[in-house]
Amino acid sequence: MYPINDYLKDSVRELQGEKAFAYLARAREVAERRGIKVVSFGIGQPDLPTFENIVNAAKTALDARFTGYTETEGIRELREAIADYLNYRYHAGVRPDEVIVTTGTKTAIFLAIASYVRPGDEVIIPDPTYPAYPELTKFFGGKPIYVPMRFNQDRGFTLDLEAVENSITQRTRAIVINNPHNPTGAVFRPDEVSKLLEMAKDHRLLVIVDEIYDNFVYEDNAFKGVLELEPEWRRYIIYTNGFSKTFSMTGWRLGYLVASREVIEPLKKLAANTYSCPPSIAQKAGVEALRSEASWKASKAMIELFRRRRDVMYEELRKIPGIEVWKSTGAFYMYPRIKGVLDRLGMDVEQFTDWLLENHGVVVLPGTAFSETHMGKEYVRLSFALDEALIKEGIERIRKAVTK
Repeated sequence: MYPINDYLKDSVRELQGEKAFAYLARAREVAERRGIKVVSFGIGQPDLPTFENIVNAAKTALDARFTGYTETEGIRELREAIADYLNYRYHAGVRPDEVIVTTGTKTAIFLAIASYVRPGDEVIIPDPTYPAYPELTKFFGGKPIYVPMRFNQDRGFTLDLEAVENSITQRTRAIVINNPHNPTGAVFRPDEVSKLLEMAKDHRLLVIVDEIYDNFVYEDNAFKGVLELEPEWRRYIIYTNGFSKTFSMTGWRLGYLVASREVIEPLKKLAANTYSCPPSIAQKAGVEALRSEASWKASKAMIELFRRRRDVMYEELRKIPGIEVWKSTGAFYMYPRIKGVLDRLGMDVEQFTDWLLENHGVVVLPGTAFSETHMGKEYVRLSFALDEALIKEGIERIRKAVTK
């Protein structure tokens, strides 16, 4: 064996990739190999192209040859736009020097975990979860502590605050809050989040917040952002968000991190040594996204479209025996319990998703992509970020497959 392979760190070898991307590649391979149309409920990105005014702003930046390095923390114009948005939306009092623009929200999460998690530290994560939080925690020598969420068909998924409290030890360093939630589509009630924040303050814990889906909320008054709920956010909160979902800008790789100025200064050095600066052209597009009325009008229309798609998916899934489905209130996912289907077919969830793709041309993600507990083994995630006709076609294929 060559030394280049022998010397690879165990922490790199042990990393798990994001299965959504693996299934995206497999779907293409199956479609080509079998010559069939695959309906994919897998990848978590809006299917609408980036809004025209945002694309035009990037073209203008290109024509002006705005193609060099920028400040590591992002251009002042964009940081001001981000602060203005957060202050308008959440009355948060954010200043531009409390913002770092990153290469996507995932990089913001990387900066937060890399900066705070030490070997042996524990990070409490509601389960199921977006995989970046536990994987990065493990990569930096920490230990993810999974706290299963509660589920019932009436209320959907909720935080188990008592279980969170019981999971706190002397080694606990941080709690992660992703709201609205991926993969369940839950929107945590403001009182739930406030109690979690009080718990963190009482135990002097860091809270890492990911609100990338903050505009994908389908019930009135269901969501309040952490920056609005906690006036003392500078004391213990690292806040992350981005442009990928709200403005359909997944490929532009543009996110941001907000924290107190005392935290931002050292994090800028880590950012400089990681990615130098965010893409210059994408930053100009980001300014247009936040500042333009056209962007927000298009975004609201997209979210209303997703609301209708959610309703269609919910009604179609309800027709399938053995599936327990709850109408999600945020993001663009449903996370139904399919234990009845698995028991009838004699499969585990990963066998089921493989069989569904290979034999019926439908991609759903196994819950084990988001959890290793029962919250993964009995569930699947479906994205409704695709056309209504495709939603109906894909779920009809599932219905025929499992009732045949």
